[in-house]
Amino acid sequence: MFSSGYCTQQERHLLFDRRGRFIAYVSDQEFRRDTQRKLNSARAEMARTGHVETWVPGGENVRGYPFALACTQPHVDMEAALERYFGEAEEGRIWGSWDTLKIGTREQPLSLHSALQAVYQQRTDEGRLDLPAAILEDIAGQLLIESGGQARAHSTANARGILQLSPSVLDDCQIPAELHWHRLAQMDCALRLTEKNYRNLRPAFEQRFGHLVPLKQETLFRLLLTQAYHGGTARVLRLLDDTSDQGAAARYFAAEHERFSAGDIAFGMLFHNLDRDLIGFSSLYYGADVRLAAESIEARLPSSASPAE
Repeated sequence: MFSSGYCTQQERHLLFDRRGRFIAYVSDQEFRRDTQRKLNSARAEMARTGHVETWVPGGENVRGYPFALACTQPHVDMEAALERYFGEAEEGRIWGSWDTLKIGTREQPLSLHSALQAVYQQRTDEGRLDLPAAILEDIAGQLLIESGGQARAHSTANARGILQLSPSVLDDCQIPAELHWHRLAQMDCALRLTEKNYRNLRPAFEQRFGHLVPLKQETLFRLLLTQAYHGGTARVLRLLDDTSDQGAAARYFAAEHERFSAGDIAFGMLFHNLDRDLIGFSSLYYGADVRLAAESIEARLPSSASPAE
């Protein structure tokens, strides 16, 4: 949905009903409170004209109805995050070692961008990683959204470091507690986690969406893989389940796939399961955030390069 024409102008909110049906968009105002007033006026008008049966005013910590999603979602300072990621800011430069990895020197540190690619390439060459290179674009976007490239990022849920990994995941990667914040170790662990998620999701995904044309199929799979990083593989597998209520949206989109883009399908699978299995608007935001961040990275690269090279 975020790649559709509705968000060609970023300063908008999109309004949806409970079926995930787009109703209208509202242009953002200069101040947040004025945007909220305009959204509530639009909600009331939609109820008055019969576009929805009822409306609920939104406000501080109150979810309004019809639902509103902002076209611009990244919750980090994207410009500052990009400066760290590309080593333009000193705090984003990296050198050191972890396990068999050795990156840069004190005199010639690398950018996070170069380090991530170096870790991927070495682990692939060592036969310790089997992950399509294109997935690096998504991991790079996740790095920006998860931490803004800040080494000591720490969430209220105790996720740590530039890739916001939980202590249990870091332990699974056999990273000692004193190195949980180590940026090379974080990259290494995130790649291993993504590979594990890839293997676990692929069979169920192929069963449900294996008939899609290759490009749409791979785009959709990567969007769901990003969600697995955010909320866990088990949650995404339940969305693909052949018998559960949570899998109903996937079954519908698999049958009607020609009518929808890969982004619409991923969005719809989440939207139709809002408030189930801890799926909330943060899940919708996350996928859009990561895609926007990845596109921002790509825009900074020379035309002959890509994050997967």
